[in-house]
Amino acid sequence: LLLATLAFPLLASAAEPIGQLNIPAFSGLQSKASEVVDITLGSWPLALASKFMNADNPDDAEVKKVLSGIKSIAVRSYEFDSDFVYSKEDVDAVRKQLAAPGWTQLVQVHKRDRAQDVEVYVALTEDQAKGFAVVASEPRKFTILNIVGSIDLDQLAKLQHHVDLHVDLDDALDVDASEIAP
Repeated sequence: LLLATLAFPLLASAAEPIGQLNIPAFSGLQSKASEVVDITLGSWPLALASKFMNADNPDDAEVKKVLSGIKSIAVRSYEFDSDFVYSKEDVDAVRKQLAAPGWTQLVQVHKRDRAQDVEVYVALTEDQAKGFAVVASEPRKFTILNIVGSIDLDQLAKLQHHVDLHVDLDDALDVDASEIAP
């Protein structure tokens, strides 16, 4: 019994890697959405993709280096023809996970006039990024991005230029400094 009690926390932590969110399937929304992006890439497809990259090409070498530390990438993005077809509670359930210990909010943008909310988080372990998450919502669209693994945030920005992660952070973060929460 003592061994089982000691082993349970280890098994629970092994079940979900640090930085991994439990993102709902949103399967009921696919038929209602005018545009759907549903991407889930684990370590095997990411490793396979890096095998096809040319090590002599500087851009490919850079992407391959970034991918070497990533365990998974998940993107859920839904766009609708009318306002709030999706349940705000489903998106808020993902946001609540980001309040857990280990996650640190980097950016929060709220635009009341556009009913837009964007939050960017990083999961840190011993000052190393192990997860990255973006939750962006507005009346006709929401996007959730979750990247799990050892992440260099500078390299992550470079990866976005090579791979369409379907998260337009430039548009979402088009704010002046007074709109960003400390």
